This record gives sequence, structure tokens and C-alpha cells, in this order.
Amino acid sequence: MRYIEPHAHMVSRTTSDYEALAHAGCKAVNEPAFWAGFDRSSADGFYDYFRQITEYEPKRAAKFCIDHYSWLCINPKEAEDLGLAREVISIIPDFIKCDNVLGIGEIGLNKNSKNELMILEEHIQLAVDHDQMILVHTPHLEDKLKGTKLIVDALNNQSSLDPSRVIIDHIEEHTAGIVLSNGYWAGMTLYPESKVTPNRAIDMLEIYGTENVWINSACDWGISDPLSVPKAALEMRKRGYDDGFIDKIVYKNPVQFMSQSEKFKLS
Repeated sequence: MRYIEPHAHMVSRTTSDYEALAHAGCKAVNEPAFWAGFDRSSADGFYDYFRQITEYEPKRAAKFCIDHYSWLCINPKEAEDLGLAREVISIIPDFIKCDNVLGIGEIGLNKNSKNELMILEEHIQLAVDHDQMILVHTPHLEDKLKGTKLIVDALNNQSSLDPSRVIIDHIEEHTAGIVLSNGYWAGMTLYPESKVTPNRAIDMLEIYGTENVWINSACDWGISDPLSVPKAALEMRKRGYDDGFIDKIVYKNPVQFMSQSEKFKLS
């Protein structure tokens, strides 16, 4: 089976995880910028981190014939410090030119605060100014429904933004309709203890269809499984879905979305 892992934080994973992904059929990995497990104290820390995901991680992935793509931002968990957030945003254009950078992300909300929303809007403007795609994080510690509505409103307020070039991730049953009805792509994250299970994801595919959706592991420092996408594919097969259905969800859809960037080219 071939598949794309469209949301994975590989800086937090071992090289053995890349090997496991390759054995499972992974052709490419998307790595959005995120929290480091602690709050960074300066923009210099983000500068080094951006170098890590644009220079070092692609080399680790290439050892196992996996293409690696990155997205850049200051994550919403660290957006309360407006001075730091704006300093980080100011260095992002230096990295947008990198060959593996597909867009701005994962931006969004964590606690649905005023400062987080302000920095979200500034990230959206940055994406528009540089003609970048957007990958969005929806909150899972606070009110996800409220946060998703705030995010969709912020995106809709940017009239020059093309919704088809935005994916809103970590959707659940009560937020999927809001995202898809506004023309945005929707991502479903498969976590062992939170977000959605493979069977819940399949249920949502049966309700909302297979267009403009992807599934991902968002594997990181926490309890997460970098092989959750191929495991979900097995669950689809157990429920009677054929190879064509599975290939669309785990491979063709991510390729369709990511191909909107001219930088996305599978080896």
C-alpha cells in the first residue's frame, strides 16, 4: 500500500520511525511547525528549529526514500507573547524560499484567546502576502467548536484567500460540517487517547464523503502512533472498502491538496 503521512512532527520521533513508515509504504511526510514540548525563550530558538525541519529532517527522511515537506509558523501555544510571536513571523519569509516548504502552519488556536486570534490573523496575512497554502490547528484543550468557528471566521474575513488552499486539521464530528461547508479541506487526526479513532474517522467519511479530506497521525512527543494511517487503512478494509477507496483517502487526496504548491514533487 502507498500512502502520505500529511501531518507528523518528526523532530520528536526516532530515525527508526522513518524506517517503519517506509516499510508501511509511506511516500512523503508533511511536517508542520509546532510546540517543542516547552515554550521557547527567543526567536533564535525558532530560527534553529526552522533550519532543523527544512534542512536536517529532509535528510533523515531521504535515507528511507521518503520525501519530506515543511510548514512554518509560531504555534498557537506560544502566541500569547505578542512581541515574540511577531519576531518569529518576521523571520519566516527567509525560509519560505526553501525547496521543501509548502506553506504556513500549523497556525490556529489553543485556548481561543485574544492574542492567539491576533497572531492567527497575522499568519493568514503572511500566507496571502507570499501566496502560501495554510495548515490550521484546531484546539483540543479548550472549546473546539468555538475555536473552529473563530478560525473559519478569521479565514473568511480574508477575501483574497482561496479556501481550497487551506486545510483545517484535528476536526471531529461536531466541527467537520463547518469546515467543509465553507470550502476548506478537513483533516482527521488519529490519536490513541484523544482526537478521533480510525472507526470514528471512517464514520465521518461515510457521512461527509471522501472529497477534500485526509487522515493523519500528527505523531509528536506525546502518546501517538506514527503508523496510525496504515492501521486506519486496515480498518477500512475490514469494513469492506476496496483499494480504490483507501488509496483516495490515504494517498490521492493528500497529493491533490499538496500539489497546489509547485514545490510538491514526489520522487
